[in-house]
Amino acid sequence: MTDKRLLGYLQRILNARVYDVAIESPLERANKLSARLGNQVWLKREDTQPVHSFKLRGAYNKMSRLSSAELARGVVCASAGNHAQGVALSARQLGCQAVVVMPVTTPKLKSDAVRDLGAQIVLHGDSYSDAYSHALELEQQHGYVFVHPFDDPDVIAGQGTIGMEILRQHQHPIHAVFVAIGGGGLISGVAAYIKAVRPEIKVIGVQMGDSDAMIQSIDAGSVVPLHDVGLFSDGTAVKVVGTETFRLTRELVDGFVSVDTDAVCAAIKDAFEDTRSILEPAGAMGIAGMKQYIAQHGLQGERLVAITCGANMNFDRLRFVAERAEAGEEREALLAVTIPEQRGSFKRLCQTIGQRNVTEFSYRISDEREAHVLVGLAISSRGELPEIQQSLATEGFAALDLKDDELAKEHLRYMVGGRSRLVGNERLYRFEFPERPGALVRFLSSMHPSWNISLFHYRNQGADYGRILVGIQVPDEELQAFADFIDTLGYRYADETANPVYHLFLR
Repeated sequence: MTDKRLLGYLQRILNARVYDVAIESPLERANKLSARLGNQVWLKREDTQPVHSFKLRGAYNKMSRLSSAELARGVVCASAGNHAQGVALSARQLGCQAVVVMPVTTPKLKSDAVRDLGAQIVLHGDSYSDAYSHALELEQQHGYVFVHPFDDPDVIAGQGTIGMEILRQHQHPIHAVFVAIGGGGLISGVAAYIKAVRPEIKVIGVQMGDSDAMIQSIDAGSVVPLHDVGLFSDGTAVKVVGTETFRLTRELVDGFVSVDTDAVCAAIKDAFEDTRSILEPAGAMGIAGMKQYIAQHGLQGERLVAITCGANMNFDRLRFVAERAEAGEEREALLAVTIPEQRGSFKRLCQTIGQRNVTEFSYRISDEREAHVLVGLAISSRGELPEIQQSLATEGFAALDLKDDELAKEHLRYMVGGRSRLVGNERLYRFEFPERPGALVRFLSSMHPSWNISLFHYRNQGADYGRILVGIQVPDEELQAFADFIDTLGYRYADETANPVYHLFLR
């Protein structure tokens, strides 16, 4: 980019009107992340804005420059949620009507927030691009002023004030700033300011692997529209990047990182542990990309900034995030282990695992020769997995790594079970026991050798007490001995043998 064009964006950013509605968000050191990654990690907390996202900066900078006649016509925009909130808040501040077109996939938390700010909501399509097309139709039909979420110089300049604040707040050397990319407005503005003022600082873009329109466009040398996009990170689910944002990104951004869902879930957890805030997926992408960049380049002792650009997370998504965070951090191994279907094999499997923390066990008797057990184990690093697999192989247990198997992670782990023709004399019990290493082995070691485990399900829920569901084949003449056994364990339990759900789905 020519110095004159870069100077033009610098002037736009310095003169941007954002602080009528936005705050100067804090730049905070992430102490736990810094210690773990061996670098000084700083988080630019745009999640602390009044609408929990950076988007109000660009929206207000654009709308505050409209004439009285344009404001009287009203504005329309397309958004998956955060830009919509910025437009709605800006419209309320400026006293104009706002119509917001949102994909039907938009989290309810975001659509409710827009409605609460007084905007009219129109739900249309499955992605931002679908909503965008409909918003353009409404612009033509009703004469609204269209407020683009990213491909507008005034919007880009508004987002660029984040770069201005970072350099003012941290005047020491910075190796790189990591920025999530959807349509490219945020990274265009941040890169324009940083490259004009401190060009030695690297600006690194981060995209989801299933929504990487900018990366593909940069590689191709022209804007490449995607046929579809992933929806986990709804804030960056953009099929076509902007013409102006593509130009700025191609000329100013130093590199790109592509991250997956598990890595973003892990980054959400990282941010929570340092800030006690819960970021939305797009808001955590900068952290995920930074971690991946550190690993790829072997960085040590550098100052790094990640922009946490949003925190509009639906509560009901947290279960999924928690499940996938450990895999993303490579703290959990998920294995399909095959063992002989004979008494004692299950106990021997647990003994082989030893004192490793078990996160999940799922098993249902189904074959007279082999048993297939879904096993989750806490690990310290991915390099520990071959050692575990070798230990299992030594005992004659084949172990299939399921880390990259989406079928297993999204569905199979919740579906292991079902009816079996081999479950005569089965009793079904729920147990609660103190959540500590070795508890499962103790349980199994106490059992009479003639009692066969025919069903087992356990999932570590992060609580002080673990919960397991066990099916045990006990001959009628040994029921009293079995009752004495479970009483001596000292665990809370419930007999579910007569539960109608058990008979409908498992018996």
